[in-house]
Amino acid sequence: MTTQPARPRPGRPVRGSTSGRPLMAALDLFGRRWSLRVLWELRAGPLTSRGLREACGGISPGVLQQRLDELREAGLVELPGRQGYALTPLGRELESALRPLIAWADRWAQANP
Repeated sequence: MTTQPARPRPGRPVRGSTSGRPLMAALDLFGRRWSLRVLWELRAGPLTSRGLREACGGISPGVLQQRLDELREAGLVELPGRQGYALTPLGRELESALRPLIAWADRWAQANP
C-alpha cells in the first residue's frame, strides 16, 4: 500500500524541497498529474464532475476527485452549487499569471515545428 504525499501548502516541506517556500508548494501542486488541466478546463466557467471528466478526456473519476480536493483545499477551486466546480478569484488570478508562460510556449512551438 502506497501513501499519498501530503497536500502541498506554503510554509511546509513538499516533494523536492524542504524550504516551505510558497513557489515550491505551488510547483508541487501544479506538477501533480491533471492539476493544471483541471484548472485550465475551468477557466471558461463552472463544470460538473462529469463535464470535467469529458473535458479532460482520460482522467479517472478517482484521480479527478483527488485533484479537485487538493485544488479546493488550496483555495483555487470551489463547489458553489449545482453548476459544478468553478475557479475561485485566486484560481482566476492563476490564468493571468500563466499568460506569459502560455505566450512563451506558443513561441517555443513555432521555433520547434
